[in-house]
Amino acid sequence: MNKWELKAEKLKYACPKAEFSFKTTTDIMPFDGIVGQERAAEALEFGLQINKQGYNIFISGETGTGRNKYSRSLIQEIAEKSAEPSDWCYLYNFEYPDQPNIVCVGRGKGSELKADMKKLLESVTQIIAQTLNSEQFTKARHGLMLEMQEQESRIFAELNEIARGSGLALKNTERGVITIPLNDEGNPMGEEEFAKISPEKSKEIDKHAKEVNRLVLEAFKKFKDIELETQNKISFLEKQLVFKSIEEDFLTLAEKYKEFSEVNKYIENVLKDIMANIKLFHEKEERPAFEFLLFKGDNGWDFTNRYKVNLLVDNSKTKGAPVIVESNPTYYNLVGKMEYENLMGIMKTDFTKIKPGALHMANGGFLIIQCRELLININSWHALKRALKTEKIHIENLGEQIGLIPTSALRPEPMPLNIKIVLIGSYYEYSLLYNYDDDFSKLFKIKADFDTEMDRNKDNIEKIAQIICYHCQKDDLLKFDSTALAKIIEHSSRLAEHQGKLSTRFNDLIEIIYEAEAWAKLDKRRTVQKKHVLKALAQKKYRSAKIEQKVRELIAEGTLLIDTAEAVVGQVNGLTVIDFGEYSFGKPVRITANTYIGKSGIVNIEREVKMSGPVHDKGVLILNGYLGEKFGNIYPLSFSASICMEQSYGNIDGDSASSAELYALLSSLAKLPIKQGIAVTGSVNQKGFLQPIGGVNQKIEGFFAVCENRGLDGEQGVIIPEINVKNLMLSDEVITAVRKKQFHIYAVKKIEQGMEILTGVSWKQIMKLVLKRIEDIHKFSQKDRIGD
Repeated sequence: MNKWELKAEKLKYACPKAEFSFKTTTDIMPFDGIVGQERAAEALEFGLQINKQGYNIFISGETGTGRNKYSRSLIQEIAEKSAEPSDWCYLYNFEYPDQPNIVCVGRGKGSELKADMKKLLESVTQIIAQTLNSEQFTKARHGLMLEMQEQESRIFAELNEIARGSGLALKNTERGVITIPLNDEGNPMGEEEFAKISPEKSKEIDKHAKEVNRLVLEAFKKFKDIELETQNKISFLEKQLVFKSIEEDFLTLAEKYKEFSEVNKYIENVLKDIMANIKLFHEKEERPAFEFLLFKGDNGWDFTNRYKVNLLVDNSKTKGAPVIVESNPTYYNLVGKMEYENLMGIMKTDFTKIKPGALHMANGGFLIIQCRELLININSWHALKRALKTEKIHIENLGEQIGLIPTSALRPEPMPLNIKIVLIGSYYEYSLLYNYDDDFSKLFKIKADFDTEMDRNKDNIEKIAQIICYHCQKDDLLKFDSTALAKIIEHSSRLAEHQGKLSTRFNDLIEIIYEAEAWAKLDKRRTVQKKHVLKALAQKKYRSAKIEQKVRELIAEGTLLIDTAEAVVGQVNGLTVIDFGEYSFGKPVRITANTYIGKSGIVNIEREVKMSGPVHDKGVLILNGYLGEKFGNIYPLSFSASICMEQSYGNIDGDSASSAELYALLSSLAKLPIKQGIAVTGSVNQKGFLQPIGGVNQKIEGFFAVCENRGLDGEQGVIIPEINVKNLMLSDEVITAVRKKQFHIYAVKKIEQGMEILTGVSWKQIMKLVLKRIEDIHKFSQKDRIGD
């Protein structure tokens, strides 16, 4: 056995049944809490308790770690112990009608105020109608009218007497009051009689007529003053009687809400406005139906809207502080809006059409938003920041925000804001906001970072078992025995890619639980066993492995060139990972290197054609440093080399192939063939030490599948960095093959150890061969220079 070869026991963490002190999940207590997130839990709890401006919370982490469920449960727990917030209402502003007032009333008082104002309005309308139709008011009004008529009759009689003294009589016509001359008998003259009078007499009559007409005009002025005075008396009488009739209702209402000064002021203003508009109450009953539609609005006959209460936020049924989860944080869903009504082609609105947003509903409590959904609606993000900075919620038309022509006639008074915002997002979203938005760090001072892994210890293993028990009870699943639980724990370590860790992505584990239970039922079992979990894992992989199967077929038929049984100079099998998000698999790739006389150094073909990323380019450039230190102290490295990742047709990045490229380069320089049955992975530094890489399990299993398909010959295997041994959680098929000596896993620290495995030659001999080749190239270069 090679000294760098790993035993089968090192290739994965196998969870024994002894880890559990029970036989099935029915023997343990269920658990529905959070596991392995102590740091995030403490940060979240602290952030929820501190009540200072700017201490809002950003929860970061990957989907499936329980961040949503745990944060909601903890927030709900804290909210239930918090004080209930008050109700908020929008009321008509009698001084500035386009600026409705926001008023805070006690919890449950908002709905009472709304009902009380509706009842008051109905009562006032009825009382006014009864008062103005009462016998008392009718008699008093009739008396005032008779008094007015008597005054007018007396003035007219006096005027008629004056006219008769001047030989004239007064007569009412459609054109008004006219003067008619009288004859000597005191009777009105006819036209023929008037035509026979002398010119002197005619002039005298005209003179008297002008004087009487002047007196008539003065009399009519007196009539108007008398009528106006009478109307004022009637109006005063109306107000006096109405005020006495409705005063008690207003006093009762004011007494009920005496602790709310703004409500009392509003009630007082309502009374003043009603007294100033008694006539509208009376005429409202007489207005035809079609005119009601035509004049609806503040300027028409639906004027009583101003006395209504717009209950914006009703917390009467809220227990503790409100917890609102806004799944669609658009601008209007977040900050509220003013609705419009189409009346005869005209868009109308008033303060009763102001609708609340999530910020209003969560005021005094907690608002949970998914960061991605918020950032998609960029206007929402700016509106949220503005609300948090000003501690007020402004309801404005979005057209005004983006600079278009204002369409709203209202500017509601902003609502004071006291809220805790909880944003849930990814590491990338947090980094994006932190680095590119100066306000973010001031407004979200608490970060709760949910990890994707936790330590593998007895407590955490038992917690996972209890979580499985909880889901079994909640969803009425079959019980799981200890062998099934052990296999799920192993899969958790596989997801974490670490033998000493467990995954906290519980959603992935729950999926396996449901699917394993389904296979157990199909197997007509009462208990979920290990074989059912294995079946669920295998079928889950099978459903997503179509692309992997296609790649394997291309390799098998020779379309993708991969050797697994020969030895070739300057050629090695590297390992890559193809990731589709939910599913990833390893794919071997041929890496070749050619060395020859020249001065261009190492040429990365992928870089030359711009198919490699910066990390891959860095890995190739590191090879220069390694070769310079190992071989450049004796002779200058005056050779050229080309390195290529064969049959790669997409962008390549990452440095995990740098060790493979160095193996191929050294093989080409030493002219030593490399065993093609051994694939390699790992990045290398300038000192030749192998550095860790990701996806080690997929890479090994990918190459194993190729070898198994062609037939295992006992010489095949994979070289990995020694530091990656702790990440091994290989499939049972690979481990069985290793145990039978059909496949080998080697873990090395340095490139020199890997070269010995690949070539079967000691490093000292490899060094001599490489130096000899460099010396020959150098001598040839010197000879060629002398010849020139």
